[in-house]
Amino acid sequence: MQRSIKDVLVDAKDASELMVDLAYAAVLFDDRDLAYEVQELEESLRSEIFRLRRLCLMAARSPQDADYFAGILQIASAMEKIGDAAEEIARVVPRRLGVPYELRRDLRHADEVVGRVPLPEQSHLCGANLAELAIPRETGLWVIAIKRGAQWRTAPTQTEVLLPGDILYVQGAEDGLRRLRHLAGLPDTEEAHELLVWSVADSLSVAVDLLVELKNMSEVAVGLAYSALLLNDKTLAKEVASLEERTDKMYDELERWVLAAGKTEIDPSDLRGLLHIGSAIERICHAAQEMVWVIEHGEGLHPIVGEALSEADEIVARFQISEESLPAGRSLGDACVRTKTGMTVLAVQRGNMWRYRPRRGFVLKAGDRVLATGPEDSVGLMAAFVG
Repeated sequence: MQRSIKDVLVDAKDASELMVDLAYAAVLFDDRDLAYEVQELEESLRSEIFRLRRLCLMAARSPQDADYFAGILQIASAMEKIGDAAEEIARVVPRRLGVPYELRRDLRHADEVVGRVPLPEQSHLCGANLAELAIPRETGLWVIAIKRGAQWRTAPTQTEVLLPGDILYVQGAEDGLRRLRHLAGLPDTEEAHELLVWSVADSLSVAVDLLVELKNMSEVAVGLAYSALLLNDKTLAKEVASLEERTDKMYDELERWVLAAGKTEIDPSDLRGLLHIGSAIERICHAAQEMVWVIEHGEGLHPIVGEALSEADEIVARFQISEESLPAGRSLGDACVRTKTGMTVLAVQRGNMWRYRPRRGFVLKAGDRVLATGPEDSVGLMAAFVG
């Protein structure tokens, strides 16, 4: 059966985002098998992009068609670059390029953490499928992969039934990870590597903090880029460009601090991974800006792009906080937005100012415009939540 341009575009978006999530998980857990899964996904993504280019060339019948499909190909090329960058991040693990423990520790406390939850024999989660468990709504986490013995299930469907011994790789807020561990029947203890105490040079600490901030900013840039495309919003497109400029400067700072760390007692060969990952993250931000070029320059955008973005695994939606809504006057943490709705707040617009990836302590006010991302079935929950 011939797949449509929209279908292929949806699959390419989902694959590129999944690759980024799994690449960070591979680094966090120093997991070679997961890194190799990212490499296999890259081959799949390249096939999807090739198929998309072929379909666009076959569909163009007029100069107007050519303009429309050129925009789709621009977006597809950016998705491919995001996938390539994800593969570069994952490659750090099998090549042993050097990832300090402090980076793995700080990745666990980034805006979104990646967690690994093994299911014990008597877990209440076993025997039910993901749709029945509604993990995003219950915990604010997404299951991005399942390891079953030696087999991997990346981007598992909602019909996937969990079995004893499965290892869930999830992404989301840290408090949701504790909740999921409780639901799985695991003891409320920290993992062994979190209990280690390490002493590192101050320059390395600064470099790691910069890298984590780069990661957070790149995720916002990609989320805002898809928002700009979905809403055909030039203002959002300009925000993406602004973020890209900031990440360029941050990467320059990262290089400086990594080199400074190499002058201490730290082995410089143990620091290569930081620069490798930072360079890949910077390319993700460049790709986000390339996506919104068509919006910035007022080029026509084919309606199929909006349809595709609306059908992806994670979609972006815009909400406004009403006077009577529960979150008004409360912080994101106190309102438990992520846990109660399953959506992540990408950015908040207050007047003419934007706040990217607001922290748990950020207080929402009536009139705030919120951009959030999450599964489609969470949009209704978020809409009701904000009034």
